[in-house]
Amino acid sequence: MKILLTGTSGYVGKRLLIQLLKESHHIVCSVRDKNRFSSKNYDAAKGNITIIENDFLQLGTLENIPEDIDVAYFLIHSMASADGDFSEKEKLVAENFRSAIEKTKCKQVIFLTGIINESKLSKHLASRKQVEATLQSHKYALTVLRAGIIVGSGSASFEIIRDLVEKLPVMIAPVWVKTKCQPIGIRNIIEFLSGVLLKKNVFNRHFDIAGPEVLTYKEMLLQYAEERHLKRFIITVPFFSPRISSYWLYFITSTSFPLAKNLVNSMKVNVIADKNSLAEDLHITLNTYKENIGFAFDKIKQNEVMSSWYDTFSSHLHQRNVWQYLEVPDEGCFKYKNEMKITDRETTLNKIFEIGGKNGWYYANILWRIRGYLDRLVGGVGLRRGRRNASELEAGDSLDFWRVLYANRTEKRLLLFAEMKLPGEAWLEFKIHDDKLYQEATFRPVGLWGRFYWYLMYPFHGLIFGGMIKKLVRARS
Repeated sequence: MKILLTGTSGYVGKRLLIQLLKESHHIVCSVRDKNRFSSKNYDAAKGNITIIENDFLQLGTLENIPEDIDVAYFLIHSMASADGDFSEKEKLVAENFRSAIEKTKCKQVIFLTGIINESKLSKHLASRKQVEATLQSHKYALTVLRAGIIVGSGSASFEIIRDLVEKLPVMIAPVWVKTKCQPIGIRNIIEFLSGVLLKKNVFNRHFDIAGPEVLTYKEMLLQYAEERHLKRFIITVPFFSPRISSYWLYFITSTSFPLAKNLVNSMKVNVIADKNSLAEDLHITLNTYKENIGFAFDKIKQNEVMSSWYDTFSSHLHQRNVWQYLEVPDEGCFKYKNEMKITDRETTLNKIFEIGGKNGWYYANILWRIRGYLDRLVGGVGLRRGRRNASELEAGDSLDFWRVLYANRTEKRLLLFAEMKLPGEAWLEFKIHDDKLYQEATFRPVGLWGRFYWYLMYPFHGLIFGGMIKKLVRARS
């Protein structure tokens, strides 16, 4: 079967791709930037992969969608967008998607969305409902899967709950922690998404998919604590406004502020599924919330987290087209360069690809943490995102407050682009050539403030980067 998969680089898309390939399908992966998609993780799969570049905000970029596709997945959303009017973008994306698919031989479109059974919906869920209506067409059958909160290693909900419970023995929480929801594991999500493929009994229908338990957010936090053998207390108070709640999530957890704001608005709405027989029809065993926590930590312990919501690439970075800088620019830039002879290339290479996250930055980590705190204070991403895998990096991965633009062990090169708040643009590059490690920090300032920032930080560069390169070339004891 030939399948168009959108959202390929997203949290659900990466995992669904693996399952569809295991089932020997030919997958046409729609991505906005080929440079950030790595097919090496799928080399052993049974199916085939074709990569095409599309931007569903631009109808003219969709002409390369193959005419002979059988099924298309719509896994595009803008919940983390900083744009307050993201609903208009989502509607336009859905309209363009529908127009493009109607020109093909596609028999079925499968849309993963949220449960929308309440009469009063958050802006995010209302936008999802609008997208569902927009995708309706007489040219293909639409199957809509409306999911509860997704729980799994790397999912936004799981990582936020993890941050709150692991960091706070006592939580003074907003009243929305009493809101009811019906969480579902990522494993079950993938089973549903693959299970409805070309099943005629699901054509032009929608189904709520959720786990077997209805829980409040407070119960989810406390059950997580039980699984982790932690004693936690939660005190609810009525005076948290939505904005205060958003800042509370933003500063305590790893989430971005736009996502925190949209999550808070959604968390005020009960998310409870209407009953249906789809799980039984597809022979899917629904896992409990605690079972899903256990599955998530199995993956974390084995260092096998396949995808993370942190790695979702924001629209403003796509608009800036940062991928054009796989070769770092020179014009109008300040540079700080180091080089040092190495004695053990393999050890140094491993250190480079293990940098950041729990491993830290090898030198002056307190200064890196301070920079992360300052970034959070001004609305940046800070250091809390960490890294998806402890030893491997690929293009598109988030790495603390950097984004991986290029990672190639064979070429012995790692290139990072700064996502912290800066009066300009910054890159950090590591390359090994012959018996030397080359380290280069590049900054392209914007205006006078950008130049002032560079000279203000310049004394620290010698300390931080000089100490870092020495640690990188030093053999492990």
